[in-house]
Order: sequence, then structure tokens, then C-alpha cells
Amino acid sequence: MIAETVARSIRRRRQQNKIFTFLFMSSAMVATVTLVIIYATLIYESIGFFQHVNVFEFLTGVKWTPLFEEKNFGVLPIFNATLITSAIAIALAAPAGLASAIFLSEYASMNVRSVVKPVIETLAGIPTVVYGYFALYFLTPEFLRQIIPGLGIHNALATGLMIGVLILPIVASISDDALLAVPADLRFGAYALGARKIDVVMRIAVPAALSGIAASIILAFARAMGETMIAAIAGGFRPVLTSDVRQAMETMTAYIAQVATGDAPHGTVEYQSLFAVGLFLLIITALLNFVGLRVVKRWAIKY
Repeated sequence: MIAETVARSIRRRRQQNKIFTFLFMSSAMVATVTLVIIYATLIYESIGFFQHVNVFEFLTGVKWTPLFEEKNFGVLPIFNATLITSAIAIALAAPAGLASAIFLSEYASMNVRSVVKPVIETLAGIPTVVYGYFALYFLTPEFLRQIIPGLGIHNALATGLMIGVLILPIVASISDDALLAVPADLRFGAYALGARKIDVVMRIAVPAALSGIAASIILAFARAMGETMIAAIAGGFRPVLTSDVRQAMETMTAYIAQVATGDAPHGTVEYQSLFAVGLFLLIITALLNFVGLRVVKRWAIKY
């Protein structure tokens, strides 16, 4: 009798394990299948685009005017704008996010941490359209124009700064988790040798968490490149190849938003350019994620 009960219990547990294994595998496959469908759709539509536009012209051309009467399909202007706004964003988010993470993990009390960290993470939950209009109607006219002459109402600087605020929680949260994962024994050993707090933080904790910190910065940079609404509202739709952050610039995501709202008829080469730009951006972000994984594996410290 006892043996039969044990056998039934084992069979029931095996059935439960199979069910949950199937559910978890199905959940994991949803993301994989979705990504495959996205790539397939972009590649299929991009093939039609590249039947009309030379790949070399697309990658090296310095004029991007698909919606003009004189059409040019050089992606460099909008790619340049994407890089500039993302660089400004990460220049703000990386040091501010890392400083926030160090404060939260090394200096803040539990009461302070329980208040400050949710506030920082709330920044990622604010609708990006709010950031865009904040940059357009407050940051640029009320602040930046007062200190920077010749700044346009639409400009790359305000766009980059607002995207930096948006991605700051990514750097802060992931870096904070990486710092908390550093074993306390490393810190205690440094204190036992007479090290100061700042030395323990900067020479022990931060280097030990460097893989997570680097991954957070790379992930935040990829998120910055994919931001749409802030770039469309605050950056404008001016596809020019320039390094002057005071001017309006059109990023790749802003162009996608512009075409997706109906500025180009369905099935035309202008419409297909949307998918070519999307594929180009997706490949770049995929490469950044790959670099992030390699950094984590290369710099990860085995405890």
C-alpha cells in the first residue's frame, strides 16, 4: 500500500514537471518566435527596397530624402543623428546612473534606499511623449536657449539629454544589482587592511562589478538608439549630416515614425525604406547586445 502511494506520488510529480517544463519552454519560445518573425518581415520588405536602391548607396550616401521629389537613400544622415543623440544620452546617463548605483549600494541606509531607488526607477515608467514635450516646451526654450546661442527649437542636444534621463534608471538599476552581488568578504578584507570607504568602493566593489556595469551601459546605449517619441518630438524631421547639436536632426526611429504615420503610400520604395532602416537599426542593436554578452563573459569575476 505504501509502495503504491509512493509510486503514484512520483508519477504525479513527473507529470507536473513535464507540464511546467512545457509551459516554461513555450514562454521562452514566444520571444524567440517573435524575434524570428520580426527579422523575417524586415528582411522580406527590405529585399524589395534593395531591388531599387543599391546597398552601397544606402550605407554610404550622405543624403536622405525619400519623401522629397528628388529622392536620395543614403542612410548616413539619420544614422549620424541617432549616434549623436545616443552619445549625448549615455554621456549623461552613464556617470549619473553609476553614481546613483554606488550611493544606493554602498552609502544609503535601507530607509533611504527604499525611497530613492523606486523614485529613480519611476523615470523609466514616464511616457516618452511626456519627455519629448518637456524638452520641446521647457528644456529648450526656458533653459538651454538661455545659455547656448543659436539653439533651434528642435535640436539634438535637448533630445539627447531627455533620452539620457530616460535610460538613467537602466544604468542605475543594473549597476546597483551588480554592486550588491559583490561578496561582502572582499569589502571586509579591504577594511581589515585599513582601507578607507572610498578606496573599498572604487578599488574593490566597482572593479569587481565591472562586467555588470559595462553591460548596463551597453544596454542603455542600445535603448537610446531605439527611442522614438523623444527624437520625433524634440529632434525634428530634418535629415542632415551634421555634428552641430544645436540643429534639428532626424534619427532613424523618427523617420520610421514619420513614414509609419502615412507620409508614404503602401508598397512604394519610400514605404519599403522604413523596413530597410528598421533592419539596419535592429542589426546594430543586436550587435550591441552581442558585445554586451561578450563583455560580461570576459570581465566576469568568478568567486
